[in-house]
Amino acid sequence: MDLKEEDILGADIARHWYYRSKAAALRRAVKGLQPRRILDVGAGSGFFSRHLLTEGDARSALCVDVGYAADRDDSVAGKPILFRRDCGPTDCDLVLMMDVLEHVDDDAGLVRHYAAKVPGGSHFLVTVPAFQFLWSGHDVFLEHKRRYRLEEIEATMRKAGLTVVRGAYYFGFIFPLAAAVRLAARHDTTPRSSLSRHGALTNSILRAICAAELPLFPINRLAGLSAFVLAQKP
Repeated sequence: MDLKEEDILGADIARHWYYRSKAAALRRAVKGLQPRRILDVGAGSGFFSRHLLTEGDARSALCVDVGYAADRDDSVAGKPILFRRDCGPTDCDLVLMMDVLEHVDDDAGLVRHYAAKVPGGSHFLVTVPAFQFLWSGHDVFLEHKRRYRLEEIEATMRKAGLTVVRGAYYFGFIFPLAAAVRLAARHDTTPRSSLSRHGALTNSILRAICAAELPLFPINRLAGLSAFVLAQKP
């Protein structure tokens, strides 16, 4: 996840409609997998791993991020969560790459690198920002390299040697409004985040809109602000 966004939201990240809604979609995306150990690549604070440890049956999480000042150990819901700058081979059976691949030149190479570290049968859940025509100063601010169509990120996973299980867009209900705002300002790519803190009412309304979308999320291959892909190492 993007450390710059964490810096903006601070302690409010757990209450922000975007991150709470994305966590709910993540939980839906991995429903039925019953992972034992999570490897969270580019994890930042470990928000998504913490969510799965709290809400699911996973026993532990290993968060890897080159941005960490030092290795450290923590726990959530009585379960260990480790923070490391790098990792070797691991028995983790669910790999998260939440808004990571858009930051690197060789996206398939990064997936392949971590696929070599986990056992066969392990699942990968990746999210990336959707649609290049939505490129804005928000992407510049976050130092993105690209945005993806669903077919493109699925092709990336196959190129890395994984089997795509399913893919879908999320944040589809708010897509028309967000697209209109970004297209209206498409000539202004001044680096700045479009994410901001909101009051309780705004957070509740936007979270409710996204929650209403969840039943349609698994079949939405039409449009959204984020693309989710679940893949598996053969």
